Amino acid sequence: MHVSNEVVVIVGLVVLLTLVLMSAMAKMYRKAGPNEAIIRYGMRGPSVIIGHGALIIPMMQHTKTLSLELMSFDVAPTQDLYTSQGVAVTVEAVAQIKVRSDKESIMTAAEQFLSKSPQERDGLIRLVMEGHLRGIIGQLTVEQIVKEPEMVGERMRATCAEDLSKMGLSVISFTIKEVRDKNEYISNMGRPDIARIRRDAEIAMAEAERDTAIRRAIALRESAVAKAAADPETMSLTKQAEAQRDLDVQKAQYTQTAQTQQAQADKAYELQTNVMQQKVVAEQVKVQQVEKEAQVKVQEAEILRNEKELIATVLKKSEIEAQRIGNMANAEKARIVAEAEGRATAIRTQGEAEASIIFQKGEAEAKAMNIKAEAYQEWSQAAVVDKLITNMADVVRAMSEPLSKVDKITIVSTGDGKNVGAHKLTGEMTEIAAQVPALFEALSGMKMSDLMSNIKQMGARPDGGKPTIDGDVKK
Repeated sequence: MHVSNEVVVIVGLVVLLTLVLMSAMAKMYRKAGPNEAIIRYGMRGPSVIIGHGALIIPMMQHTKTLSLELMSFDVAPTQDLYTSQGVAVTVEAVAQIKVRSDKESIMTAAEQFLSKSPQERDGLIRLVMEGHLRGIIGQLTVEQIVKEPEMVGERMRATCAEDLSKMGLSVISFTIKEVRDKNEYISNMGRPDIARIRRDAEIAMAEAERDTAIRRAIALRESAVAKAAADPETMSLTKQAEAQRDLDVQKAQYTQTAQTQQAQADKAYELQTNVMQQKVVAEQVKVQQVEKEAQVKVQEAEILRNEKELIATVLKKSEIEAQRIGNMANAEKARIVAEAEGRATAIRTQGEAEASIIFQKGEAEAKAMNIKAEAYQEWSQAAVVDKLITNMADVVRAMSEPLSKVDKITIVSTGDGKNVGAHKLTGEMTEIAAQVPALFEALSGMKMSDLMSNIKQMGARPDGGKPTIDGDVKK
């Protein structure tokens, strides 16, 4: 008994688990109806489900539904459309659009419209249809639009097919509902045909009445002839009948002629009215032409008068003013030329004086340089050393002059050596002074040690003579 209870529990759990799994599978299974397509996206990329079902893995895949039903909406531009004749018309039509059934078109339509409401989708499609309708109406006449609406629908389907296919859509049908205009062009378009039909009807009625009267007269005549043949006494009645017949025939002919002439007169009246109206328009055009020619002549006379007045007033004054300005310009030109010549003479004189001064100054400097050169040639090495030592202080001063431009020197000393602190500054000055002999040797090519040794040798000569630059003794 204990074993049987466990089996029952296990079987119940298995059945319950099976039901739970089946319920979960049923919720995960999505079926696409015949009028819709399911767009599955997420894991494994997007895919299209048409006419069957598929499992949707929760949290990994999602779905959206795209309707494949026929969409019908009105195409009625709010603005007037202009035909090839320049006539403004209002066209109302009905378009039937649907999403194509192939998977590529469905994916294209899903990319375009899946996130939009039906109103937004219809608005986008309506804009495309209205633009193409405007272009087609502009290539046709009013007569073609009114009398051949199927041709307009075929052009619309052929023109819109490419643009709508880029959206995954196709045009099922396009039908013109109504065409109207504000200038009564369409209502007046049938008036010539109506007048022609009315005229033909009246002529046909007159001819029918004529034929009826003729046949009635013939019948009466035949009846009278038969009666006369049967009864000689009716000869007089026969003659009367014949006379009556002839009278009726003449009346019928007169009636036919009158009606025919009346119809011709009505038509001639219309034609004559049109001719007279054309003549009136032609005369008005001639009158306007004559008025324009008269106005042109008046304007030409006015232009000639203004031209003469301009010549008499403005041009004479302009010539006098131009002559006065020319005289003033010539005088000013002469003055400027005279001033320029005087200025040039003064500049030339000043330049000659300055050139003479510069020449004399250069000549004096050249003589001074020659004197200095002769003096330098007589210098001995002792004089050179004396000159060097005398000017050494000026050289050291010039080399240390940058230090005099320093506003403030802060010395931080952290050692106890001789080359730190204030000793470092005096050491720098000593190094600057030590560079003077090297500078002299670099400029003159002579060594200080050689000059000093020569001076010592000259001081040690036993004869007390004065050595020269080349080592010879002057007595």
